[in-house]
Amino acid sequence: MWTDLLTALALVFVIEGIMPFLNPDGVRKMFMMASQLTNTNLRIMGLTSMLLGLIFLYLVR
Repeated sequence: MWTDLLTALALVFVIEGIMPFLNPDGVRKMFMMASQLTNTNLRIMGLTSMLLGLIFLYLVR
């Protein structure tokens, strides 16, 4: 179980690092745009991301 969790965490780091490596200016612009969003919008985006991840995980497993 711990191996699966650590593997998933490692994959998150790899996937999260792809865009800053390939397009640092685009990521910087995206962060600047995200800083302009309200807390409510950021929370909705986070919730949506978590739900999509859970659905995807359910379908895969």
